[in-house]
Amino acid sequence: MGGLKDELLKAIWHAFTALDLDRSGKVSKSQLKVLSHNLCTVLKVPHDPVALEEHFRDDDEGPVSNQGYMPYLNKFILEKVQDNFDKIEFNRMCWTLCVKKNLTKNPLLITEDDAFKVWVIFNFLSEDKYPLIIVPEEIEYLLKKLTEAMGGGWQQEQFEHYKINFDDSKDGLSAWELVELIGNGQFSKGMDRQTVSMAINEVFNELILDVLKQGYMMKKGHKRKNWTERWFVLKPNIISYYVSEDLKDKKGDILLDENCCVESLPDKDGKKCLFLIKCFDKTFEISASDKKKKQEWIQAIHSTIHLLKLGSPPPHKEARQRRKELRKKLLAEQEELARQMKELQAANENKQQELESVRKKLEEAASRAAEEEKKRLQTQVELQTRFSTELEREKLIRQQMEEQVAQKSSELEQYLQRVRELEDMYLKLQEALEDERQARQDEEMVRRLQARLLEEESSKRAELEKWHLAQQQAIQMTEAEKQELEQQRIMKEQALQEAMVQLEQLERERKQALEQYEGVKKKLEMATSKTKSWKDKVAHHEGLIRLIEPGSKNPHLITNWGPAAFTQAELEEREKSWKEKKTTE
Repeated sequence: MGGLKDELLKAIWHAFTALDLDRSGKVSKSQLKVLSHNLCTVLKVPHDPVALEEHFRDDDEGPVSNQGYMPYLNKFILEKVQDNFDKIEFNRMCWTLCVKKNLTKNPLLITEDDAFKVWVIFNFLSEDKYPLIIVPEEIEYLLKKLTEAMGGGWQQEQFEHYKINFDDSKDGLSAWELVELIGNGQFSKGMDRQTVSMAINEVFNELILDVLKQGYMMKKGHKRKNWTERWFVLKPNIISYYVSEDLKDKKGDILLDENCCVESLPDKDGKKCLFLIKCFDKTFEISASDKKKKQEWIQAIHSTIHLLKLGSPPPHKEARQRRKELRKKLLAEQEELARQMKELQAANENKQQELESVRKKLEEAASRAAEEEKKRLQTQVELQTRFSTELEREKLIRQQMEEQVAQKSSELEQYLQRVRELEDMYLKLQEALEDERQARQDEEMVRRLQARLLEEESSKRAELEKWHLAQQQAIQMTEAEKQELEQQRIMKEQALQEAMVQLEQLERERKQALEQYEGVKKKLEMATSKTKSWKDKVAHHEGLIRLIEPGSKNPHLITNWGPAAFTQAELEEREKSWKEKKTTE
């Protein structure tokens, strides 16, 4: 019941949006009252005027939105709907409300009735979300069905070119865009309007009216036991038969259930290609036009009974559900892939941030090392300057001492006194040398500190290279996963191509079968013409051999043995030929 409700809501949505003249998302209460009354009528739901007036009472302000109308629609209409209404009448009512507002004014190659059928097919194939659209996969499915019904070949390259030019901002086409696409003849070039109309009607019967098979066959009566040609229509749980294919004069139904069966019968009573349908209370003997049609009908009825046993929906509905589930699965896979790519991108950004942080730390360490090196060099320059100054002082003092020793060598006491001064100077010199040695030790310590800083810088660079290598490995793993996903996509495309090749092979086999059928038909016509010529020869041949034919309505001659097998005119003709032979002899 949920599926029926969803299908009804799509048509009602078109009607609601058509009543929304200013595109504000709201419709006046008076219009909704009329719409609700019409829905109750076509859906055969009992009217509830009290609930209708209560829900749309005039003391409420303003028009009603779609969300405001849904509670009443669900409670008082959709929940009471049974599967006993005319779906075509329901869709026709909703179509009438929205066609004038939305149907293109450009001239189309299809009639308005064909456009209505395309609109109903759109509601069947559209996605279960609003606003309603039909995705490119379902458009391709519909166009293939129409091309097959028209007897043409599917142009995949043309559709791929159409998909390339498709508006990327939209996920699919609206109902009116689909009607215009089919109506402008872009995918039915070379076909006349009648062929396109018949193709739309055939697809409409299959997808909307659940017609699994239809055609003329002979049926044996239950009372008079006579054979009559009927137009049979096979649906998921019933076979209806009519006087003709216009479906106006219905003669009866064959109700199918899981207990029914179909059997092939041998030819009898001058009837060929017979089969039998056994139901609970009746059996039906049917004669197909040829063996191929007989086998097709037996297979179609057997498949329908099998689906009833399994409780499965019709094949086209089951195929539509599988396509939707496949699209959901592909969408989920794409979302999962996008999520994984985002996670990898975020992880990559985090690694980049970490590397940037490490780089900044290394730059700060290098800056600090440069400052320390600068300070060390400055200290070394100062020490060298001081050492040079002390050396100059020492040279000056030595010169002075030599001059004093030379000048005052005679004065021993003065000399001794000068010696003592020199000893004092020597002690000062020792102190200066000790200061120089201490400065050299400080310089060595500074050099060791610089070497340790260089080792730390080298270890940090090695750690940075490890981090960089780990980042490269993560990027390679990401590329490997991406390649694996690409391989899976290629494998799926290859499987799709193989399915298309199998479909083309089946189409070629069908064409070969048709060619064989035409050859057999020509041979039969040649045999018929040969039989007719032989019959003419026997009719002119003189003797006792004569083909048995229906007698004429003229009075026959009477001989001693009863009615003659020839007429008076034939007797005169034979006498004339005998006389001519005697004359020639």
